[in-house]
Amino acid sequence: MGQMIRGFAELSPEQYVEAGGKGAMLSRMLQAGYPVPEGFVVFPSAFESDKLKEEAWTESAARLQKIRMIHKNARFAVRSSALSEDSAEASFAGEFETVLNVETDEQIREAMYTVYHSKDSERVQVYSSMQDMDSSHKVAIVVQLMIHSEISGVLFTADPITGSRTVLPGNYVYGLGEQLVSGESDAYSFTLARNRGRYEGPGEFKRYAAKLYRYACRLEKELGAPQDIEWAVAKGRVYLLQTRPVTTLNPGNRNTFEINDSLAGDFLWTNTNVGESISGVLTPLTWSILRSLDEEYNIIPGHYVMSGNICGRVYTNVSLSVSMFSAFGLNTKPIWKKMSRVFGELPEGMALPVYPFTKRELLKTVLPKMMHSMKQIRQTVRTLPQFLEDSPEWCRRLTTRLQAATTREELLSLWRQELWPQNVTALWSALEAPSAQMQKFEKLHKQLSEAAGEEEANRLLSNAGGSVELESLGPLIGISRVIKGEMSRKEYLVKYGHRGPNEMELSYPDPGEDDAWLDKQIAEFCKAPMDVEDILQRQRVRSREALKAFEQQFPAKAKRIARRIEAASEGPRLREAVRSEWTRTMRVNRAFALKAGELAGIGEDVFFLYLDEILDWLATGNLTAVQYFSARKQTYARYQSLPPLPSMLRGRFEPFKWAKDPQRRLDYYDASRPVPLSEHPHGERLKGSAGAAGRIEGRVRVLAKPEEGEQFQAGEILVASTINVGWTPLFPRAAAIITDIGAPLSHAAIVARELGIPAVVGCGCATARLKTGDRVIVDGGQGVVELIVN
Repeated sequence: MGQMIRGFAELSPEQYVEAGGKGAMLSRMLQAGYPVPEGFVVFPSAFESDKLKEEAWTESAARLQKIRMIHKNARFAVRSSALSEDSAEASFAGEFETVLNVETDEQIREAMYTVYHSKDSERVQVYSSMQDMDSSHKVAIVVQLMIHSEISGVLFTADPITGSRTVLPGNYVYGLGEQLVSGESDAYSFTLARNRGRYEGPGEFKRYAAKLYRYACRLEKELGAPQDIEWAVAKGRVYLLQTRPVTTLNPGNRNTFEINDSLAGDFLWTNTNVGESISGVLTPLTWSILRSLDEEYNIIPGHYVMSGNICGRVYTNVSLSVSMFSAFGLNTKPIWKKMSRVFGELPEGMALPVYPFTKRELLKTVLPKMMHSMKQIRQTVRTLPQFLEDSPEWCRRLTTRLQAATTREELLSLWRQELWPQNVTALWSALEAPSAQMQKFEKLHKQLSEAAGEEEANRLLSNAGGSVELESLGPLIGISRVIKGEMSRKEYLVKYGHRGPNEMELSYPDPGEDDAWLDKQIAEFCKAPMDVEDILQRQRVRSREALKAFEQQFPAKAKRIARRIEAASEGPRLREAVRSEWTRTMRVNRAFALKAGELAGIGEDVFFLYLDEILDWLATGNLTAVQYFSARKQTYARYQSLPPLPSMLRGRFEPFKWAKDPQRRLDYYDASRPVPLSEHPHGERLKGSAGAAGRIEGRVRVLAKPEEGEQFQAGEILVASTINVGWTPLFPRAAAIITDIGAPLSHAAIVARELGIPAVVGCGCATARLKTGDRVIVDGGQGVVELIVN
């Protein structure tokens, strides 16, 4: 009998599931000290064959009498608390029955039956179907002391329509809240500013606003998501009647892999940087490893992280980092200008939404994280040479040990003790080790641009390092050396077999796993009109000529600038080197996953598990998530069917609706000011970022993936949505390069500069606006593509 009913003050976390969404939350709030009217939860186990067990009713009657002894003339509310109700996926608001103002035991018992049987109503069945949920609901029942409200209302800790966090919107009515939720009475609206809770609304409610604001902010922080809060005022006191996640801001369903983080609020997302190295749709396992790494690196307060999943694709939330600067009163325009070298230019007319962090919040939460971060950065920089030297052999040895593991315990130990720490080290090395050198590079680029123009600055800074080559050019130069007999095939595969177009997606085999892969690379390489090392040598000559011209123009600065150029060139080279070793480490995770799949008997379905599900299985032997494989695979396939998404997104973005809209923009999406296709820049001109200097005319070849490279003819202009190291073997054949996604510091731009190939990156819609055979003029120095109309 004790397991059938629990008072709000007695409910334990282990009983939350049986108490349902509403019952569990009321208990959590009351036990945390929030002003919640007292009551109790009747578990589903109290019913048998749709009838309330007699012993359950006896205990209910005793609890009612105890409340009446404290509250004379008490009346009660009897509400549903279905196990699926008030969740992040579905609120079921108003779908189950609620009975208010019941007084006698007989009325309450009848009300309990009314609520319980409402699970079989037509509206609940229809709602369940619309939410793609099981229609057979288990229902707990909440019996709670009625508050005779003078004022009743709701408050959202984020705008449920736009997702904006600037203010907390709310409304209220006089009397019971049922008039508000049913729409039977006109409501009064008000807002509370996110920072400091400044109230705007009718004067009568102002005296309660500060208390409600404090409760709301605390609830959101403790529960880790925007909240929809029902409240009431009685006898001058604010009571909380219910809270649940704002379901319209729910980023998705983890079980089915239906995830769209743009739905969580009004933020600016971009894949300009991350999209070139982590392109395409990710499986649940790859995504969860990347997200876990982001949480290790993240310094953002609260429950926000920098990386987001938008229908299987990785985006970066740039609003958050800019917002932290804004909170300290800094001018964000110059900050964003620097960031745009990595993340791309903000489209004209698009505003960067700022999250209203407070100084106090940041000082309290960010400073400790920054101290840890600075310590980690110092350690990373100090050990970087050793990391770069040891990484290839370390990865080879651990891969062998993972493949030889025979038990769950052994595999889990290898993950915890060795592979995960190395993942973290590799991440910090990739993101922070080149930072100081890249800042020098950027500073010098800015100075040279101001003195001689951006095009000349790019020439001066390309190939300035002499014979020291970019790591990302290694796979290309290595093929040349294999052909010349200067490197064996085995040496090539050991050194570069981890690099490829899908290198960060773990479900794809390593290129080196395919015996025919190197033969294909050699065959494609031989189609180039010039040897890559000859191309590099030619570019070195051009770089020296540019330096001589600069010396003649600025003789007093020449020697100093030459030394700075040599030093600054270390930045891009170091960045490419550490990215290569991060990639190599990521590929070891594939060996871990394959062994887990083998031991679990699920093979390559392991890539449709999340990392925490694998680790839980390794620890306990329980693997219940197999029930979601089919749904996750279907979602993955649907995501792969989408066209390339815009590289910049502001606000709530729904890709499947966007893809069906013939008026959609392809370069960016702004939910705050949707712009139809008719407002695209017309004429025959595309504008992007200056990637690599040079002006050339030719015919374009639009490719969706590097595997289509056999279609690409020498002298054509390569057009692709995004370009990573897997595209590099095509570069020697390209007269120029044009991309949708990219910025001046993207892989495509850096490699193009090294090879002296004109490039315009970050055009946004080049793959949609251009078609194979179009004749264009590419001006890489100005970042412009002109379409020649016959």
